[in-house]
Amino acid sequence: MNIPNLITVLRVLLIPIFILLFYLPYHWSYMAASSVFALAAATDWLDGYLARRLEQSTPFGAFLDPVADKLMVAVALVLLVQAHANLWLTLPAAVIIGREIVISALREWMAELGARAQVAVSNLGKWKTAAQMLALVILLANPPAFTFWVVLGYVLLMVAAGLTLWSMVQYLRAAWPHLRTTTDEK
Repeated sequence: MNIPNLITVLRVLLIPIFILLFYLPYHWSYMAASSVFALAAATDWLDGYLARRLEQSTPFGAFLDPVADKLMVAVALVLLVQAHANLWLTLPAAVIIGREIVISALREWMAELGARAQVAVSNLGKWKTAAQMLALVILLANPPAFTFWVVLGYVLLMVAAGLTLWSMVQYLRAAWPHLRTTTDEK
């Protein structure tokens, strides 16, 4: 266990805390849940930076980092869909979660073929993540009502969903030669 891995584990441990805060019946609970989520999102950048800077990249960290991200985002989206219960949030949430399932399966399958590098993380994914995290921080911080901030959160989440679909298309295009071969051609 090294510092970057401990930070990644901390991110996973923060998930139940932001869930608890989200459901507390106090006016400050939304902001508290959002703050914990924002802290967890910041640790995503920090653990990667430290792993590279301190040359402490590990197979465990390479495995747990994307898992922690996906858990954190999926849990936040589920909380928000339940609280907001509208198309403006549910549709982008379904796109984002669905894409994560498709790309995770695609990466696993490509790794079995020895072609994992064909579906590596791209810069588009970083923009998607930034829009998504900002949207989630804003939406978690505000009760479900059509205020400026909530509408801004919806717009950012829709942008993230659009970037999510675009990045999925890019990954599928990169993997397409492997997807269309038959077992006889291998």
